[in-house]
Amino acid sequence: MQSSTIPFKTSQIHYSFSNGKNNPVVCFHGYGESEFSFHFLEKHLNPGDLLIAIDMPYHGKSEWHEGVNFMPSDLLQITELVLARHGLASRTFSLLAYSMGGRIALTLLQQIPDRITKLILLAPDGLKINFWYWLSTQTIAGNKLFLATINYPGWFLRMVQSGQKLRLINPSVHKFVEYYLHDKSRRKQLYLRWTCLRKLKPNLPRIKELIRKNSIRVHLVYGKHDRIILPARGEKFRTGIGDFCTIEILDSGHHLLQEKNAATVLQYLKH
Repeated sequence: MQSSTIPFKTSQIHYSFSNGKNNPVVCFHGYGESEFSFHFLEKHLNPGDLLIAIDMPYHGKSEWHEGVNFMPSDLLQITELVLARHGLASRTFSLLAYSMGGRIALTLLQQIPDRITKLILLAPDGLKINFWYWLSTQTIAGNKLFLATINYPGWFLRMVQSGQKLRLINPSVHKFVEYYLHDKSRRKQLYLRWTCLRKLKPNLPRIKELIRKNSIRVHLVYGKHDRIILPARGEKFRTGIGDFCTIEILDSGHHLLQEKNAATVLQYLKH
């Protein structure tokens, strides 16, 4: 994969791409990851196919200077700028997204459904509202409490540890909290990333309507052992769009972007 940047407002957006212009696919990574997550797919592409992976604000090598206000219109403009750079300003393309990237891809589809031919979501966020994310980013009081916890995390860590001992908290949630809140720099990144992307809120009934209207193929892939994003969310989303949506469950955990799953991902990209 080759590396490049495009200017956007006062920022620099980093992305990577494969050689080619055929069957363009735009990729969105998960939380704390980067465009590099998709590099292993390049060697599985057909010659001449184009894979584009974009680093989101406060992720990867993108230099984001616009604060914590990343709007759906910003996402659209950035994607259009990247596509135009590769001579694809009016072309249709597919979307491939993992985890947090699912919410990003759904937000983009909602804005330009006529440009999207296929949507492949791996363990996607965005199909169900996460209570803690909603509280921390969508309410004034919750965001203030979130910021206070970022600065002084002790009380929250103790609460989570107690919940873990009483088996009231999912082990995956406990692991996430322990990893991010024990380190000051990771806490700051968590606040910036969560708050910055808070405006990307897919309207699922509207999106399903657009999928039907534009005959967009949707492929949802989940991990059988995933305790973060459950397949039941996909089954609920599939209601009403069953003619356009498939669900596959792999013998895996949450981390689906791995070489062992390349064949599954590629079969959806190529068909």
